[in-house]
Amino acid sequence: MNTLAAPRPGAPARDPAWLPRLFWITATLVLLWPLGVATEFRPWVLFEPKNLKVTGQFLSSFVPLAHDAEFLKMVARETWRTVAMATAGVTLALLLAVPFTLVGTRVLSVSALSGRMAPLPAALRQAVRWLLIVLRSIPELVWALVFVRVVGLGPTAGVLAIALTYAGMLGKVYGEILESGEPHATQTLLRNGSGRLQAFLYALLPANAAELTSYTVYRWECAIRSSVVLGFVGAGGLGQQLDNSMKMFNGGEVASMLLVFMALVALADRASAWLRKALG
Repeated sequence: MNTLAAPRPGAPARDPAWLPRLFWITATLVLLWPLGVATEFRPWVLFEPKNLKVTGQFLSSFVPLAHDAEFLKMVARETWRTVAMATAGVTLALLLAVPFTLVGTRVLSVSALSGRMAPLPAALRQAVRWLLIVLRSIPELVWALVFVRVVGLGPTAGVLAIALTYAGMLGKVYGEILESGEPHATQTLLRNGSGRLQAFLYALLPANAAELTSYTVYRWECAIRSSVVLGFVGAGGLGQQLDNSMKMFNGGEVASMLLVFMALVALADRASAWLRKALG
């Protein structure tokens, strides 16, 4: 018995959209080709015999895993320091981002109720937006290099680096979330003599709390990953110890710390999911 359904009378013999699909696939490949050339992207070199040999030697150094008591104690201490660095950095970023958001959000402007913001508030709002652009356009790795020279090696540089970059990110996204919501309740409070802070606390914040919380927790999770990278430039934490072990060609310690880091990221992901569910 033939299980294939016979084509309906009058149905096209082939997909009518195949030509547009072929065009866009070809156009994408044409656009990506010069990008691959500019970046010297040659993934096939990974499979050359000499490179495979080096890769095999590197991976074989991961066994056996380092697991002596003193090493594990150090890893636990630096893992806690990494989480503390990320949490302190995001907390400081919040302290900077919230005032910037209150100043830079148009829906909280009293003068904008008439339809056109007054020149001085408009200029101040634009200045805040430019400041946020500057903060988030400089990667936290660059900020960390600067602060390592200013305050020396250690987690302080990492906290400050995360705080500045994430303040720019949080301030921008917070403003977009607040301005994309329903402004009626906020405008009603402002028209009846409410202050900006009151309108924010009693109108904007309750309406957008779930989305603001979700993004903040997501940024905290990203900060944990960033704090490990910052350790490679001397900002302390698990990343700095990982860098030291790599320089000493101690593959067992590198593998153990990589496993701990993966477990840390997995725990952070579960914790952030739980927080979003509890607060959403």
